[in-house]
Amino acid sequence: MNLDLTDDQAAVDDLFRAFFARECSPAVVRGAERLGFDPVLWARLSETGAHVVAIPEALGGGGGGLFDAVLIAEAAGRHVVPVPIVEHVVVARLVASLGAAVAIEEAVIAAAPMTLALRPAAGTATLVPAGAVAAAVIVWSGERLLLARGDPPMVATPNGAGLPVADRSLDGATVLGDGDSAAQAYAQAVDEWRLLMAAALVGLADAALWMGVGYVQERRQFGVPIGSFQAIQHGLAELPGPISGARLLTRRAAWRRDHDDEVGFRRDASMAFVFATELARTVTSRVIHYYGGYGAMEEYDAQLYYRRARGWPAQLGDPYGEVDHLAGLLYGPV
Repeated sequence: MNLDLTDDQAAVDDLFRAFFARECSPAVVRGAERLGFDPVLWARLSETGAHVVAIPEALGGGGGGLFDAVLIAEAAGRHVVPVPIVEHVVVARLVASLGAAVAIEEAVIAAAPMTLALRPAAGTATLVPAGAVAAAVIVWSGERLLLARGDPPMVATPNGAGLPVADRSLDGATVLGDGDSAAQAYAQAVDEWRLLMAAALVGLADAALWMGVGYVQERRQFGVPIGSFQAIQHGLAELPGPISGARLLTRRAAWRRDHDDEVGFRRDASMAFVFATELARTVTSRVIHYYGGYGAMEEYDAQLYYRRARGWPAQLGDPYGEVDHLAGLLYGPV
């Protein structure tokens, strides 16, 4: 297993790091707070082909794999972007795997956001990630995989993380598939969401760390930068190692998926989600602590990262419940 980036992957990484640094400033994130979505940023991102990078060229995609999507998700997480790139990539790959050409054509031509309900539903899918802004939602309901289209409500369920979550009705939904094959495709899509969200959390944690490093070099106390205090140095110095480890784990999981190691992929995707969730919480909590009271003020960017480090993974449910899920993959049902 070689996790070094190829020339093409390095180009993808460089491209989207630069794109989000240029297009998604903290002011853009703040401007999208109430809904959690910036349509201008989404339109510009769609022009790059990021939303279809991981589907076959024959269906109008970029022909890349999940590894490419992981690189984009990490770059997006670094800037806490207010667009549903994780959800859209997952759904595009799901409908491509089912041969749902109509849905893929809609995604490519219109570039309308699509999303995935992470929990089975009947009648109404609740707290759907990007449900407030998505033109299409895929849901597992009553042993069937459904595609619900319609105008999004453009109003998010109130939450503290600036997320465009909302309930969506399944009235008039189209059946994409049923039976074991459809169930397996849905479960795989949820696993891919776990992985891409883990990658986004890695990017978030990395950016928050360097934000903290910059702050402690500037903030002075007792006539010296607070970063000169040994306790603060130790608190920050121990974080880059785990961030690098989480990054490698997300890339290993993506490599397994791209090389058809489905058992290893499911295990690594869950492991990456657990690890990155805890890591992002730890990093942002520590950085907020070093900011002191300023960390909780809207004028400072640290709070943007702190809130999303908790809200993003909670869309799947109780993050600690994922530990039970991982234990079941490793040791059997518990």
